[in-house]
Amino acid sequence: MSSDHSMVLSLSCGDQPGIVSAVAGLLYAAGCNILEAQQYSDPETGLFFMRVVFKRLGDGPPEQDPAGGIEELSVRLGMTYTLRPLSRPKRVMLLVSKFDHCLADLLNRWRIGEFPMEVVAVVSNHGKEFLPSTDLKDLPFFHLPVGRDNKAQQEAKLVGLIERTNPDLIVLARYMQILSDGFAARLAGRCINIHHSFLPGFKGAKPYHQAHLRGVKLIGATAHYVTSDLDEGPIIEQDVERISHQDTPDDLVRKGRDIERQVLARAVRLHLENRVILNGNKTVIFSS
Repeated sequence: MSSDHSMVLSLSCGDQPGIVSAVAGLLYAAGCNILEAQQYSDPETGLFFMRVVFKRLGDGPPEQDPAGGIEELSVRLGMTYTLRPLSRPKRVMLLVSKFDHCLADLLNRWRIGEFPMEVVAVVSNHGKEFLPSTDLKDLPFFHLPVGRDNKAQQEAKLVGLIERTNPDLIVLARYMQILSDGFAARLAGRCINIHHSFLPGFKGAKPYHQAHLRGVKLIGATAHYVTSDLDEGPIIEQDVERISHQDTPDDLVRKGRDIERQVLARAVRLHLENRVILNGNKTVIFSS
């Protein structure tokens, strides 16, 4: 939905009878019309998840504020929720190292109007000359070179930049630096990473070449939220592609980059549209 007056409510709480009725009744009483609704009850965790898009009608009673009613409901149900205007773009910080194929793709999708976001910063541990595929014109670019002796200091600068720009979402668009546990904890639920799907089997340099030597038959990519457990956060999106003995290491790299672009773009879109809700070490995805 693209209406300027539409709101999106995402919530989770312990499963119990009457949640859908309570939410729908609250919105009806506040003079709102539900445009889209999805829900899921997890039998393993006993949690209930819901995403609702609604619009306040012009003849709704002005004294009935849906935000206030939702807050009261959250207290009564022990509910965690987010509520935001659907059309308001989220503030996004993008981090990248030398491989800029994912960054270039995200920025292109943003420029043609696919992504409802505001780019507040592009950060790299390398200079602009290492990002030949990316149009950085008119974007706030920050070069924070990281070496063996200044990692903690540069991470502190990055923390300061995050505090100044206040992003809703941080995207590691092939940012090849290991984050400290404390820094990763700061970003819980609002930082997305992308990596090839060979982990933990093929770590380190040239994973596609390692996979080629082992004769793998599938390559893929995973987008997930960042946690202190490197590359093991709650998964948002994945994809794979079959390959054969005829594919060279360069073919694997080329196909892998295509999958990384697509998987990261889908994960970012899902987050921007409030379609992802954390469920412990997993995610609930309300696809469009």
